[in-house]
Amino acid sequence: MSENDTASPGRGWRARTAVLTLGTFAVGTDGFVIVGLLPEMRRTLDVSMAQAGQLVSVFTLAYAILSPVLATVTGKWPRRRVLVTALLLLGAGNAVTALAQDYGAVLASRVLAGSGAALFAANAVATAAQLAGDKRRGSAIAMVTAGSTLALVLGAPLGTFIGNAWGWQAAIWFVTGVAGAVALAIALFLPDIRSRQSVTLRERLVPLTDRRVLKILVVTVLAFIAIFLPFTYMGAVFEPATGGDQARLALLLLVFGVAATGGNLLSGALADRRDPRHVVIAATLGVAVVVLLMLTVREAFVPVAVLHALSGVVSFSVIGPQQHRVIGYAPEGGAPLVTSLNTSSAYLGQFLSSVIGAAILATAGSAAWLLPVSAVFALTAAALTRWTGRPAPAADGEPVTDGGRPAARAT
Repeated sequence: MSENDTASPGRGWRARTAVLTLGTFAVGTDGFVIVGLLPEMRRTLDVSMAQAGQLVSVFTLAYAILSPVLATVTGKWPRRRVLVTALLLLGAGNAVTALAQDYGAVLASRVLAGSGAALFAANAVATAAQLAGDKRRGSAIAMVTAGSTLALVLGAPLGTFIGNAWGWQAAIWFVTGVAGAVALAIALFLPDIRSRQSVTLRERLVPLTDRRVLKILVVTVLAFIAIFLPFTYMGAVFEPATGGDQARLALLLLVFGVAATGGNLLSGALADRRDPRHVVIAATLGVAVVVLLMLTVREAFVPVAVLHALSGVVSFSVIGPQQHRVIGYAPEGGAPLVTSLNTSSAYLGQFLSSVIGAAILATAGSAAWLLPVSAVFALTAAALTRWTGRPAPAADGEPVTDGGRPAARAT
């Protein structure tokens, strides 16, 4: 997609990109904070934990499905208008969530918020890259995506603490306020970036016809089911350790988020130096081991907190290497399309995890069953990566790694 910025690329890009980072922080916080609020929301709305979990599922489903659709519909809009509209949708959805007294209305409001999140995420990275120019594009993208990690480290625990002190509605209003403030900042300070050329929905979905890309996306879905089965229903799974105390639940979110930041950085460095396929296999095997260990200590808070740190490291060691892998099979100029599909696959995995988790809670009678089921999905993801992502020979006979990069010669 070709865009024209009325301001010269590179000038003042850090400050403008920082505003976009705050936007991804608002989006990420909105998605993660519900996890810490589910126990109280369940009691307030008088629903089961399985029904409360659907508040997560509809948000992630809206994100997964609507991201390519909304990006196509708004493809020719000025980026500033798209981003402001996205945050207003996010804020409106959260306002309805906070004001609604009925479970059905709250459920519908999460779809509205999810559509805003999808629209923002689909455009923030591309906008930041355009603002920074070619020489600083990588740094700008890293700044924007850091907002999601910041949401895990700060936003979700802070929102949970706010909910514990003043009620879950106060936490939702907090996210609404952040989204509104960032929308205003974007409207005032972001230059006019216009799209001259848009990509059709069919063009966005063309990479799905490549079986190699499709297999990678399936691994992403399976891995994120495994990761978010225990994460989404954290309050129920680890209630024996937290005693239903939201402050302890917020602490687990904080520990997970800090460790996830380290895992994200570590996996990125490893994927640059080694075959990213091997990093994905190690990470998914790590998820399986950690959740099975959680099953043995779920009644003791300190061991649970330690394992949450390990879970954060291995869980967030998946998405970066998966992006490396899928980019290797992208057509020329198609990297943004395949990475967008991979992100949608991650959110589809989150959606399926909440649905599967709800079914398990409704039938098994114990949240502990979520942990071995999570391990099964993680092991399946590792096996699929191992068996279907073997290196293919290059044209000159030299082996290449998964994703098409040359492999190191044996010495």
